[in-house]
Amino acid sequence: MTDAIATADDPARETAAAPSHRGDLFSKFDALIAEREALLDTGVRDPFGLVMEKVHSPTLATVKGKETILLGTYNYMGMTFDPDVIQAGKDALDAYGSGTTGSRVLNGTYQGHKECEEALKDFYGTAHAMVFSTGYQANLGLMSTIAGKEDYIILDADSHASIYDGCAMGNAQIVRFRHNSVDDLEKRLKRLPAEGGRLVVLEGVYSMLGDIAPLADMVRVAKEAGAMVVVDEAHGMGFFGPNGRGVFEEAGVEDQVDFVVGTFSKSVGTVGGFVVSNHPKFEVLRLVCRPYVFTASLPPSVVATAATSIRKLKFAGNKRAHLWENSKRLHQGLRDLGFTLATPEAQSAIIAVLLPDQDMTVRMWQALLEAGVYVNMARPPATPAGTYLLRCSLCAEHSSEQVGQILGMFEAAGKATGYLS
Repeated sequence: MTDAIATADDPARETAAAPSHRGDLFSKFDALIAEREALLDTGVRDPFGLVMEKVHSPTLATVKGKETILLGTYNYMGMTFDPDVIQAGKDALDAYGSGTTGSRVLNGTYQGHKECEEALKDFYGTAHAMVFSTGYQANLGLMSTIAGKEDYIILDADSHASIYDGCAMGNAQIVRFRHNSVDDLEKRLKRLPAEGGRLVVLEGVYSMLGDIAPLADMVRVAKEAGAMVVVDEAHGMGFFGPNGRGVFEEAGVEDQVDFVVGTFSKSVGTVGGFVVSNHPKFEVLRLVCRPYVFTASLPPSVVATAATSIRKLKFAGNKRAHLWENSKRLHQGLRDLGFTLATPEAQSAIIAVLLPDQDMTVRMWQALLEAGVYVNMARPPATPAGTYLLRCSLCAEHSSEQVGQILGMFEAAGKATGYLS
């Protein structure tokens, strides 16, 4: 019988106990760690480690003891503090408890999950809706499930990470086309072999630059090639189109889009994701979509807030109009001050201020925070190579006075950093 405890002079034991010399698995991040440490050594706050000590409203928070205007959230329609939304969450918490402790296919579907899906079907005018635990998982699930190894997914090169990750998780063959290029999309579709299905993946609003897709032309080209179409409306839901459904509604292609993906973490004001569709076989996804089957469902309080918010967004025409006023005013004001912007005019609630390098971007971000306004700092790989920017995300609850204050803060920060003369 072999002794269960190796002796000290056992060579096999010595080899097993010897420390590994293959390197730390974190060593691949050393350059990034050094860059971050060098940045913090200059006295700059960590742009990605901000703590909101208290949030007072959709547009105001306390940061480092200072009241700060929030211009870097996705709270486009300002629903996080809506009284009806908050009350729905409280009622569900009292009635159903804090969580489901199960996936949707087991014990994780409560009445509130079905009501949330009914609210989505009513909002989008579709026959089917599936609620996921995050918007990320909605893309992950759809992309990895419906296209197989004989099929093709054709996607915009600037697609969100969740779309790319869904493609990587699945077996489909991936074809990228140049960002927002109808011609390149058409060219690549024509090069595909006749065999196999094809899915064209588009986004209504692209989150880094705030630009919108030319959906009318892109959907036309996709359909001419026999492709199915999915549009991610994460950043378009709430304020594009007569009913706030997104850019695809405004473009008039609702009847040609096969799937719409969205999230609750932006205009809806809570957390979660969804896919809506009119495809007659859509419901089978509940049995074969791994990020749906193997993930715990959203807490009852979350789906209650989501359903209430979605129902209200359908009738939020005045909010949509005010948000567009804010966006156009800030965009024009920043251009007049001399800032370089990613789009020639306001195309969405996102306004990206382009800066020459990381040093200027970080210094502008800190100067703005110290002045009393929080924006997002973005750099590669989240942005295209060599692109550094400050991303401003407007809210329907920003007052006209606040937009004026923001412009004043940008002017002061630009002069303090030497960007503006």
